Amino acid sequence: MPAPHPPLGAYYRTEGDRRAWVRGIFDRTAADYDRLERIVGLGTGSWYRGRALRDAGLKPGMSVLDVGTGTGLLACAAARIVGDPARVTGVDPSPGMLEHARVPAGLRLLSGSAEAIPAPDCSADFLSMGYALRHVGDLSAAFAEFYRVIRPGGRLCVLEFTQPAGAVPRAIVRVWLNGFVPVIAALIGRRDAPLLMRYCWDTIAACVPPETILRAICEAGFVDAERHVELAIFSAYRARKPP
Repeated sequence: MPAPHPPLGAYYRTEGDRRAWVRGIFDRTAADYDRLERIVGLGTGSWYRGRALRDAGLKPGMSVLDVGTGTGLLACAAARIVGDPARVTGVDPSPGMLEHARVPAGLRLLSGSAEAIPAPDCSADFLSMGYALRHVGDLSAAFAEFYRVIRPGGRLCVLEFTQPAGAVPRAIVRVWLNGFVPVIAALIGRRDAPLLMRYCWDTIAACVPPETILRAICEAGFVDAERHVELAIFSAYRARKPP
């Protein structure tokens, strides 16, 4: 299974350079990330994250691994649902993002990646990932690792941006994310904030289609894989590890 998108020459030369470049841009923009997220999501982020997790099967008392946690936005939503922050662990490769994470006491933050999660086999009831799948290096390796750490019968929920199917909606989203958002980012963020926003759009535009992601989920061993779409661009991939 390929990477989610080919190397993007405007930012790095080869797939081998991707990891360091991506970690660097997130380190440098971590202090602005939460504000940028509110702009990109038009203020719907908090509401949508909680609903998406519940719809994917997250319930009180479950243990959660949030991979690609960034500043902890999805991990915090998970903690509110499960009722105990100590049952949630966030994992991210960016030291800067983890440093700027604002999470409740008890919620653990660990350094790690989707392809190498610092957790034992079958240790989580639920694994979530919020808008970070485009930044992994290998879809097969990531989903195999997700499968490893989820308990039998456990749930998977991956939130991601997806280009709309129609030409007109796609053009509207492109103008917003690749036109207005970088301009706003330049006004409210630090020097690299507009670069991050342009990069995020380019990863969305170049990302493999949803069918490829669903196939990778199934090939890892998950069952009942499905994709739910909101507002034409917000995709929630859901699946279950067999008992």
